[in-house]
Amino acid sequence: MTFIRSFLFVPAASEKMLGKIDGSDADAVILDLEDAVVESQKPKARELAAEYLTERPAGSRQPQIWVRVNAIGSSHWDADLNAILQHEPDGIVLPKAEGPDDVEKLAGRLDAARLGPDVKILAIATETAAAPFRLGDYANAKLDRLYGMTWGAEDLSAALGASTNIDGAGRYRFTYELVRSLCLMGARAAGVEPIEGVFTDFRDLEGLAASCQAAREDGFVGRLAIHPAQVPIINNAFTPGADEIDHAHAVVAAFDASPGAGAVSLDGRMLDIPHLTQARAIIARSKALSQKTEGAGA
Repeated sequence: MTFIRSFLFVPAASEKMLGKIDGSDADAVILDLEDAVVESQKPKARELAAEYLTERPAGSRQPQIWVRVNAIGSSHWDADLNAILQHEPDGIVLPKAEGPDDVEKLAGRLDAARLGPDVKILAIATETAAAPFRLGDYANAKLDRLYGMTWGAEDLSAALGASTNIDGAGRYRFTYELVRSLCLMGARAAGVEPIEGVFTDFRDLEGLAASCQAAREDGFVGRLAIHPAQVPIINNAFTPGADEIDHAHAVVAAFDASPGAGAVSLDGRMLDIPHLTQARAIIARSKALSQKTEGAGA
């Protein structure tokens, strides 16, 4: 499985910003046809995104190139897919997904375009008032193309008619923290990647680092970025550290030394099977990210 720590949004209507993608450290770049593009520029954004995908060197997959299309039911939905799918993006970001049915509908279009199974979908699964009620439904939907689920506070607050989504201390209000947690649980229940939403103050890099650390501790494995300066911080936060990797190997070794044991002792702590599962996941993610780094430097 490909592990993506950072998804960087790039407005597809901006030739200047498209020209900077090749130097990006992001694991994936999202050519945005939706919120970052005003209505009058959407045809141009579509054209430039298609050109960028066409001109990408054969075999080039660093960074991956994803595309955020406009929402299902919008006047741009069909035009976006008709322009983009023939050029084989690495994935599609689906905004305002209201449940598994929307992901299945998009997956059907990918199948019809004869795109391989490696072309995945990242669902922004909380942007309408109805969407949070469907987060648990992804668990049993068997969506093979679904890479992950992420959440967004801005569109949701607009859908709810809220004047703000943060409190006086600058933290998300209860409604949005609830939705964030449900998205995390929904992704884990579905067996896909939980991706943290954007950190909107792109100048506050210290705040971003603290937020990423909290997201990682909560269980998120990557994050959306809205500015190139955010990417190194996100990549660092969602890359297992040396101490973490060493501890994971020690946990696995402790269980290997006691075959069939449901619990073992390590450094004065009792560990059970969930700790082993977590340790194996850390090792797998570390190996995959190391291979990606070595491949990029080759």
